[in-house]
Amino acid sequence: MSSWRNWSGTESATGLEILRPGSTDELAAAVKSAADQGKKLKAVGSGHSFTGCSVPQQVMVQLDGLSSIVNADKESGLVTVGAGTGLRKLNPGLAAFDLAMANLGDIDKQTISGAISTGTHGTGAKLGGLATQVVALDLVTADGSVLHCSADENPDVFAAARVSVGALGVISSVTLQCVPAFLLRAQEMPLPLADVLDGFDEFADGNDHFEFYWFPHTGIALTKRNNRVGAGVDASPVGRVRGWVDDELLSNKVFELTNRLSVRRPAMVPRINRIASRALSAREYVDASYKVFCSERNVVFRESEYAVPREQVVEVLRRLRDWIDTSGSRIPFPIEVRVAAPDDIWLSTASGRETAYIAIHQYHRLPHDAYFQAFEQIVADYDGRPHWGKLHTLTATDLRARYPHFDDFVAVRDRLDPQRTFENAYTAQVFGR
Repeated sequence: MSSWRNWSGTESATGLEILRPGSTDELAAAVKSAADQGKKLKAVGSGHSFTGCSVPQQVMVQLDGLSSIVNADKESGLVTVGAGTGLRKLNPGLAAFDLAMANLGDIDKQTISGAISTGTHGTGAKLGGLATQVVALDLVTADGSVLHCSADENPDVFAAARVSVGALGVISSVTLQCVPAFLLRAQEMPLPLADVLDGFDEFADGNDHFEFYWFPHTGIALTKRNNRVGAGVDASPVGRVRGWVDDELLSNKVFELTNRLSVRRPAMVPRINRIASRALSAREYVDASYKVFCSERNVVFRESEYAVPREQVVEVLRRLRDWIDTSGSRIPFPIEVRVAAPDDIWLSTASGRETAYIAIHQYHRLPHDAYFQAFEQIVADYDGRPHWGKLHTLTATDLRARYPHFDDFVAVRDRLDPQRTFENAYTAQVFGR
């Protein structure tokens, strides 16, 4: 028997039976055996979710044995990968075929199946989350069947399984629609928050990928604009020393120290944030897309993220800023804002609407409950949808009102897993028993 905990330490489990299948057939047999014995089974990825979505109760399946590129067609861009493949391994693997994913989030610690199942996304007004790049997948269900799902084959399961929070079965492989490898020009600079909010639509629509980080208790935001370069432009990555100073020393080591100081001296947080925001310097570089998208983040924190209709994001941010200013709370972590195009995936946070994402964070040694509760109350006025892998308190009743296809998803779940082999406390909370 073994134990498990997630990256942030918010969830853990003990007394687990561990299974490491080396093939889809072995996975199917293991799932069927557990279901026949009435055991609860859960596949886990990298454990990077903050919620209990991947907490195993009795049987934990690790998909390390299904973690490679199975097939890659450079001409069509179709790439099939094992569900346990980590993004950190997948991205350079795709580059070896001169391919890339069209959009990525800002970290690469997740597995591909974990990333799509929780609705992981990047930013881009014309681009969807990672699950929108999936054109087919294989799903092992509780009876040991392997369902091949696409827009043409088992289309209802496909609509449900691309973002399923692990509630339908265990994904064994994923086929991605990739694009030719590309370079991005990254332009990062601090700007007054007022200017960013006033020009938000222009920033979002005028760049392939736009996001910003606002430091609470200040009027400064760090903006990030990433755009594809024209033909003939070569890579000019951040120098080794500058990269180490910016991305390792300042973003991780020094940031950890300033957060520890915030624990001992909370009253200093506004001053620390003002110093940090003034210390930000503009930089510009060109590099492979996945190297620009993804960064290293080692400071442990708590996070809540909600998707709201894009046209209302500025109003939400102004209300959140007002709450921070009047609450007396001290928030050393920046607030992150991104955008996404609408999609047709039933439980995607961008399903059916142009979307903006607001992610709030708090250092793990500082209290976060009042801050996260206030945020959740604000976004409720805008039909906010929580990221499936980040902290929230919503239940099936709340979520049914925010997702037009919620009951369609539940119907697929009832059909594929009537005995709730893949249930845990979190899926019971968000989908019902």
